[in-house]
Parts: sequence; structure tokens; C-alpha cells
Amino acid sequence: MTPETSTVDPAEIAKFEAMAAEWWDPHGKFKPLHMMNPVRLDYITRQIAAEFGRDLTQPAPFKGLRLLDIGCGGGLLSEPMARLGAAVVGADAAARNIPVAKVHAEEQGLDIDYRHTTAEALVVGAEAFDVVLAMEIVEHVADPEAFIATCRELLKPGGLMIASTINRNAKSFMAAIVGAEWIMRWLPKGTHDWAKFITPEELFAQITQAGLRPVDKKGFVFNPLSWQWSLSDRDLSVNYVTASVKAA
Repeated sequence: MTPETSTVDPAEIAKFEAMAAEWWDPHGKFKPLHMMNPVRLDYITRQIAAEFGRDLTQPAPFKGLRLLDIGCGGGLLSEPMARLGAAVVGADAAARNIPVAKVHAEEQGLDIDYRHTTAEALVVGAEAFDVVLAMEIVEHVADPEAFIATCRELLKPGGLMIASTINRNAKSFMAAIVGAEWIMRWLPKGTHDWAKFITPEELFAQITQAGLRPVDKKGFVFNPLSWQWSLSDRDLSVNYVTASVKAA
């Protein structure tokens, strides 16, 4: 796939365009992401700190790092990364997400470079980043393998990609679709397509084929009793996250 060819799926973009105004409502259509955000941030910050030798107890520990949040939505990850000192580019193919993200960042006094663009367009523009976040986006693109390869192109040598998605099995269908969309109604019906979910083995193969070296994987596990998310070394049965590095 050439850089000019987009991995954007117009039908998937339309779903998120319809929900754009609700990004910062913790009780709205993005409630699952708000609930998951603390554990996502814990994983992301620890991986970045470990890879780049940063001390998270210091002010602005990510200062000097350029970070891309691809599929940034309303900025739920971009904002904390900016607060930690990173120079953040938030990119999203859904045009309506960008004004929402910009206004919220301005209200928080944060300087974030939000753009209505695609990963492929950033490659054409010769952009390069120390860190690429591809969180909860792989299952929404038209060609995951090409998308991962594009993310690699956007990394500087020695750069870190963190990607999360949803496993494809009976449990994930029950949890992510039947539970989250049909029963709990956390998300509109049709937000996810089970056939587009990706197993960890498939994603690791795509990461390796793209020329990245996988360095870590964890599960994001929801406990219905405590109503909280946690990281798991073993349970990647539904939501999971990976970290991989581009050769220096």
C-alpha cells in the first residue's frame, strides 16, 4: 500500500462523527473509554518512561518527546500526554472530533496540535515521532496490516508504538458487543464489528511484519463487581494492549 492510499474506513468514521459532541461527557456514549482511561494511561506512561529512561516523579517527564495520538477523538489521551510535557499531535479522520478536542484543550490551557488528517497523510508530510499511540483504532481501520506499517513509518528510529484493540473470540463478542452495546448500552449498537476484531497473534504478526519489535503485551480487564479496569499479564481475552519498538 502506498502512502497516498488511506486505511480509513468511511463507515467507521461516520459512527464517530455522529458521537463527536459527547467525547468529554463521562456518562455519555464514550463512558467505556472514560472508565478505561486510568488503566490506559498507567500502561502508556510506564512504557514511555521505561523506553526513554524518564522519571515519572519529575515535572514534565516527557519533555523533548514528540508524540502522535492517531485517532485522537476528543483528546482523552492527548491531554494527559501534553500535561506530562510531550509535544503532542492529535490526528483524527473524523472532522467533527477536532473542534471538540481543540476547544477542550484551550479550556484546559493546553497547547496541542490537533489535525483533521490521516496517518498516511502524515507519512507523505515526512512527519516523525518518538511515540505513536494507536489506541482502540486498529479494529476500525479498513486494512490493519497497512495501518500498522504506516505507524512504523511515522516512528523515528528507536521510536515506540503502543497499540490496543479487541480480541476476536466468543468472550469478546459477549463483552464488547452484547454487553457493552446491547445490554449496558454504553455504546450505540453497531459501534463495533466483531469480524474486525484482531487476535493478539494476528496483531503481533502484523507488528513484526511491519518491521517493529514487540516488547510487551497486557490485557485490560473489567471487573463487574468493583466496576473497575485493571492490567493483566495473562488475560488478553477481550481488550489488550501491545508495545513495540522500531530499530534504532
